Amino acid sequence: MLGFILINWRNETMKRRDFIKSVATIAALAPIAGHKAIADLTHNSNTTERNNKMKKVIILNASPRTNFNTAKMLKEAQKGAESVGAEVEYFDLVKLNYKGCMSCFACKIKNSKTNGLCAIRDDLRPILEKILQADAVIIGSPVYFSQATGMFRNLMERMLFAPLRYMKSERTNLTRKIPLGLIYTMNCPEKMAKQINYDMILGTDEKACKMIFGYSEVLNSYDTYQFTDYSKYDCDMFDEAHKKEMLEKQFPKDLEKAFDLGKRLTELKLN
Repeated sequence: MLGFILINWRNETMKRRDFIKSVATIAALAPIAGHKAIADLTHNSNTTERNNKMKKVIILNASPRTNFNTAKMLKEAQKGAESVGAEVEYFDLVKLNYKGCMSCFACKIKNSKTNGLCAIRDDLRPILEKILQADAVIIGSPVYFSQATGMFRNLMERMLFAPLRYMKSERTNLTRKIPLGLIYTMNCPEKMAKQINYDMILGTDEKACKMIFGYSEVLNSYDTYQFTDYSKYDCDMFDEAHKKEMLEKQFPKDLEKAFDLGKRLTELKLN
């Protein structure tokens, strides 16, 4: 048994080494571009020209459910963006095949095409490129055990680490600010969320997004309706009548806030 474990560990280690070697080779052989490689994606002539063009907004659903609380909030944000003339692309991350950062550091290699860009070629890569060209980005996730989903975490690793610069003078490769909104939905009531420091826990991603993208804000939807039929599940710690009241009275208000968020971020002028 121990021999099998060692062989499996060795194989996995070799796979990772082969991956790192391959992306490093790609980066080394690519045309010299330095950290300006990312500028080709983020640059769009001058600010006046960008403001006159149709705004592009990327919306990402990091929930495994494609039509429940998080998705409904994001679709309202989409309507808000579209209400001011934006072109919106909406993605359910659960439908994509991707993983988190592989720690290959190809995004940090000097004078390489991948400097500032994630080198992993999977379903997420083209979306990361779209994000860098967007006028606003909105990402939504439910909260599980005080954290966003694994899909959200993997996205954040790839989206934030690649353009992060290990330089004293510049901390980001982005050549312009991109407003980014984070929407969290949770079963937890607002009062309890504050008691267990959700603002601090979830706020770390908001701070990281602000550092890399230049602007970030959060919208939380608390005490959400978790099941379509509470009688089917072991959940007597919840008051279904209260949950239904929140669904009928509070959640519509949260949807309005999501609409306003989509509209506001689309119209926001930072550069």
